[in-house]
Amino acid sequence: MTSPGSTGSPASTGFEEKLLTVPPPIEVAGRWVKRYHVTADPAGIAPEVEEAAYALLPELLPEPDGTPPASFVVLHRGGDDGAYLNVYSWVWDNVLHFRGAAAGQPVLGCPDRDPTHFGTVAMPWIGCVWELPPILHERDAWVRHLLSPKVPDLGAYLADSLSGGTTGDRS
Repeated sequence: MTSPGSTGSPASTGFEEKLLTVPPPIEVAGRWVKRYHVTADPAGIAPEVEEAAYALLPELLPEPDGTPPASFVVLHRGGDDGAYLNVYSWVWDNVLHFRGAAAGQPVLGCPDRDPTHFGTVAMPWIGCVWELPPILHERDAWVRHLLSPKVPDLGAYLADSLSGGTTGDRS
């Protein structure tokens, strides 16, 4: 049995932050999508993994509802075969809609260990410790550029991304 907050792994070698890169936003299905990539690999996420993940993106985006059409994604390449795509979209003016996909992780229902074979995930999880840092930044950027000003500025929001570096040490 593990204690609250433990990793469940008795052979854990300790926690290490991962690398965070911030590619430019892209337009997908009429929405602007800010992007964050998380990996321990200094070479970044392999192009074939990125391409496979973003090919699934249109089916993970919500229908327009009058909210400025903006989303952000966290694409995470795990230390094993897993790859994860977390898609957060602004809806109902100030609410985050979430959909997720994974590849190479049989525990999440993936059919094989291929990190390019993405499928949607039914788990109600919104992200792991390495995937969460962009959420706080994006919340504050949404308030700063869309909710607080007299005239909302989607362009300013899209230009306001968390800086690259690591996933931690942001305080």
